[in-house]
Amino acid sequence: MPTPGTWKRDFASGLIVLGPLLVTLYIIRWFFVRLADLTLFGIDNPYQRVALLLVFFTLLVFSVGYLMRTTFGNVIESGIDSTMNRLPGLRVIYNASKMAVETAVAGPEDLQTPVKLEPWPGMRMTAFKTGKTTTDGRDVLFLPTAPNITTGFVIEVDPDEYTPTDETVETALTRILSAGFGESGDRGIPIDVTEEPDDGRAYADSD
Repeated sequence: MPTPGTWKRDFASGLIVLGPLLVTLYIIRWFFVRLADLTLFGIDNPYQRVALLLVFFTLLVFSVGYLMRTTFGNVIESGIDSTMNRLPGLRVIYNASKMAVETAVAGPEDLQTPVKLEPWPGMRMTAFKTGKTTTDGRDVLFLPTAPNITTGFVIEVDPDEYTPTDETVETALTRILSAGFGESGDRGIPIDVTEEPDDGRAYADSD
């Protein structure tokens, strides 16, 4: 018979699967309703209005993206960043939104290798190499916060002050974004520690 602990784990597992799915569907529905309510060129069919707006938005994104590949586009982006960073309060929202979009659209191949950093004795944290170095030879690392990886600390450390790992970027991001609850991989085998009466040492039985 399932124990209360088993029921709790089953409920939590089901909630982890259904919760994000329901939130995503709700957001999609919210955007669809808002777009369908817009008046557009006298089109009465809401599906046609939404489709036309999506096509227009896609073309706009590609046009701006192409513009950003030019020198003129870089000047415009620098001007927008400079203007927004002069506005108290709004600059926080602007920078957080920009970093969130950059994080969302950047594929795992665009992220650098995760490393282990020990900021205090006995405490280990996950950071990411940025591929940048300082003039005095230190590596620039990004130490994200959990579960919001759009915030964190940019730190400069000597190469021998962090430890490279063999884990993938996906594994490191899963651990950080889930606040440690989404750890994947082998967690090890539970052991039963028993005392031997002859020498007093503990032995682990993994059977």
